[in-house]
Amino acid sequence: MIENIKDLIPKDKSDLFTAEKLKHYSYDDLKEIIPDLLEWLQDMNWPVAKTVSEYLLSINDKITSELLPILKSNKDEVWKYWIITVFGPVTQCPVIKNEIIRIAVSPTKNEKIEEVHEVAQEIMNSRNWK
Repeated sequence: MIENIKDLIPKDKSDLFTAEKLKHYSYDDLKEIIPDLLEWLQDMNWPVAKTVSEYLLSINDKITSELLPILKSNKDEVWKYWIITVFGPVTQCPVIKNEIIRIAVSPTKNEKIEEVHEVAQEIMNSRNWK
């Protein structure tokens, strides 16, 4: 069992040792730190991002309430870009799909600047969403 759940949050962008531990835990074990883990997807070029994203993908159907605020925010379009890139191809959640469609067809100015709408369009077209 986990003594301190916060110990499972990577300490820096190269903390692969901690990130690897995630796969041994369920969503219920880690739900308290999901928002902290999602922060490691702000830049998929960070070494830790791939490992953390693999864990989060394994529970993607359970983290809608954590993903939606990122997609709806206007604070970090690059993070939004990576969230769509990672979760867009696999999501079955209608609420997440609708937000990706909104970004694809009616992007904000900043979503256009950071090309978030382009990745949303690619996901939408490749999945043939309506």
